[in-house]
Amino acid sequence: MNPYLYMIVGFCLIPYSFFLSAAEQPNIIYILADDMGYGDVAANNPNCKFPTPFLDQLAEGGMRFSDAHTNSSVCTPTRYGILTGRYSWRTRLKGGVLDGAAGPLIASDRTTVATFLKKQGYNTACVGKWHLGMSWATKDGKKPVRSRGDNIDFTQPIANGPNDVGFDYFYGISASLNMPPHAYVENRMIDADDLVFAEGSKDIKALGLIRAKEGWVSKSFKQDMVLQTFAEKSVAWIQKQKKGKPFFLYIPLNSPHSPIVPQARFKDKSGINPHADFCMETDWAVGEIMKAVDEMDFSNNTLFVFTADNGTSPAAKYEVLQAAGQYPSHIYRGLKGSLWEGGHRVPFIVRWPKVVKAGSVNDQLICVTDLLATVSDITQVDLAPNEGEDSVSFLSSLTNGVDNDSVRGGVVHHSDSGIFSIRKGKWKLIFDRRGGTRRENPKDRAYRQTAPIQLYDMDEDLVESTNLQEKYPEVVIQLKKLLADFVNRGRSTAGEAQKNDPFDKEWKELWPVKEYLNEALLDQVNKEQ
Repeated sequence: MNPYLYMIVGFCLIPYSFFLSAAEQPNIIYILADDMGYGDVAANNPNCKFPTPFLDQLAEGGMRFSDAHTNSSVCTPTRYGILTGRYSWRTRLKGGVLDGAAGPLIASDRTTVATFLKKQGYNTACVGKWHLGMSWATKDGKKPVRSRGDNIDFTQPIANGPNDVGFDYFYGISASLNMPPHAYVENRMIDADDLVFAEGSKDIKALGLIRAKEGWVSKSFKQDMVLQTFAEKSVAWIQKQKKGKPFFLYIPLNSPHSPIVPQARFKDKSGINPHADFCMETDWAVGEIMKAVDEMDFSNNTLFVFTADNGTSPAAKYEVLQAAGQYPSHIYRGLKGSLWEGGHRVPFIVRWPKVVKAGSVNDQLICVTDLLATVSDITQVDLAPNEGEDSVSFLSSLTNGVDNDSVRGGVVHHSDSGIFSIRKGKWKLIFDRRGGTRRENPKDRAYRQTAPIQLYDMDEDLVESTNLQEKYPEVVIQLKKLLADFVNRGRSTAGEAQKNDPFDKEWKELWPVKEYLNEALLDQVNKEQ
C-alpha cells in the first residue's frame, strides 16, 4: 500500500475525541424505555401498526443498530449493566429484580457512567425510574419491611441512591410504577406530605391506582401522569444547562411497563390496545426531549441515545396486539424475561450530528453495558482494571464503522429466572429448554424445544427455530468454556482478573447454573474434548 494511503487510513481511525477540548465534549442524553420491544418502534418494524414519528425522526437523523442487546431480559439487572458496564449477576442479584424498598445494588465504591463523567467536568442528572435500590431510614432501626416498607421513616433523607453514585440531581420513582412507595423522590427526599399506607386492593383502588402493590402512597400521585412529569422535568433540566459545560442526562422511563396507563389524550389513540397507546405516548415524551435539545441549540454535539431495558411484557396482551398485526418482538422469538432474542434484542438509536451519519444502519453486535467504555473512549480517559469489566466501546461503530467484535469476548444474557445464554459472533448458546423463563410469546408455540442445550446460528436463523447443538458439539464446548472464563475472571473483556461480589453461596449451589457454571467446568469441558 502507498505510504501516503497508510497515513490517510491511520488519520481516519483516530478517535473523534482526539480533536475535542474539554469544553467541546458532547452532551449525552440516554433514554431508556421500559418493556418496549424491538418491533414497537416503526423505524425497526415496517409493519408496526401504530406511529412512532419522533423515534423515526431520531433514526433518520442518526444511526439505528439492528443487533443491539441488553445484558438481562428484566429491569433491575439491565439498569445495573448500563450504569456500571458490569453484568448484574456479578452482584448479589442472581435473578429477578429489586423491589421499591430494597437496599442499594450499586456499591458505594463502584464507578458508574455518572461518577466517571462527573470527574470529567460533566453536570449529571437522572430523571425517571431508578429501580437499583437505595438506603431508607426506618423508624425501628431495622431493615425496611420487604416490598411494602411499612417501617420506613420518610422524614429522613435517603442514602446510597442516585445522588451517591454520581448524579447531581435526581427526580423520579424508586422502582417500577406498580411498586411502593407510590410517590416521587427528589434528590434525597420523598414527597411525603400526603403519604398514606394502602393495605389491600380496596385501599389501592380507593386511591386511584391500578395493578399496584400495597404500601405507601402519595394521595396526589397519579400513575397516568408520571410519564408526562418525567418528560417535563427532563426538559426543565436541559433548559438550565449552558454551552461550554457538558452534561449527562439519564432518563429511565416508566413506560410502556405495566401498569399500562396512557394519559387521557393517548387512550385509544392507536386503535389497538393500551400498550400500543402507551408506546405512542412514550414516543411523544422522546419528542419533547428532542425539541428541548434542538431549542437550546445543543443538537449538533449531543450524543442522544434511545433504547429499552428488555422486550415487551406479557402484560401488553400479545394476543390482542398480534391479532391486529402488531408483533412487539418483530420477527424474533420470545418476550420480556426470556433468553430468546425477543427478550433482549432491543431498539437502539443514536443521534450525534457532529459525528454520526444520518439515516445509517449498523448491524454490529453491541450491548447496553457498552456505555461506560464508550464514554471513556469519547473523553479519552482510560478505565481502571476494576471499572466497566463487561463494557466494550462502540465509538468506532459510530465514527468509521470499524467492527468492535474483534475486541469483544462475547455477550452474556441473563433471564428473569437467572439462567444464562452466551453469544459470540454468529453463535448463540442457551442453557435451558424453555429459554430461561416460563413466559411464552403466543406466536412461538410452533418452535417449542425439548433439548436442555440450545445452539443457534444467528446469521442464518434469526428466529431461533433450528437447534444445532448436536451438529456442532465443538461450538457448544467452546461457548461453555468462554462463559466459565467470563465468570471465573470477573470480567468478559481483556484486562486484569477481578472478583465477583461476595455471595452467601458458591456458584455451583445456585439452581440455574449448577449444571454448567462452576469451578470444575473447565476440567469437564477438557474431558469432553
